[in-house]
Amino acid sequence: MRVVLGIWRWRHNPLRRTTDLVEAWVAVLAALLLVLGAPAAGWLSGAELNSSLQHTVAVQQHERHVSRAVMVADTGQRGGTGIFDPESAAGRNTNAQVIARWTTPGGAHKVGTVTAPSTRLQPGDTFSIWSDTHGTQVPPPMNSSVAHFHAVFSGVVAALFAALLVLGAWRLAVWEIVQRRYRRLDRQWARLGPDWGRTGTGS
Repeated sequence: MRVVLGIWRWRHNPLRRTTDLVEAWVAVLAALLLVLGAPAAGWLSGAELNSSLQHTVAVQQHERHVSRAVMVADTGQRGGTGIFDPESAAGRNTNAQVIARWTTPGGAHKVGTVTAPSTRLQPGDTFSIWSDTHGTQVPPPMNSSVAHFHAVFSGVVAALFAALLVLGAWRLAVWEIVQRRYRRLDRQWARLGPDWGRTGTGS
């Protein structure tokens, strides 16, 4: 507000140059974009991503189901296949590839290799797996709060990126204004400099 009032009082100052006024208004515009534009860009980006992620959460929670699997045999392979299991994270155990049998959400019985949450399982032990409507093991569905966190984080990053763009554009505009001001001074000095201080030249 003080800047706007200063520009308003300064508009009739006899020492004011056009480039001074342009530079001041560019600063006001940059300030408005930083205060209003950058947060708005972050909010829109975060809201859009949150809507998309919440839709994904709803679809995954509808299509993915928990099944009880019974271990049949150990394949001897350690480590997962990209399928994260919360039980493994809590137990601090390395995932293992085992042969197991389980029942699909549709009631069909399947036998195959799945990722078990522990290397300490023995044949006959049961554990939980997430499977899709076809009974194929899949990662657990995304949590709604996790999706919201990712959306908020994305919105903050978008707001910061927008603010950096505004600051960069403002600095570039000020640099161009200053360069134009110097070019005008150089032209005026080239015209008046040779006669500077001479009697009768009007300088």
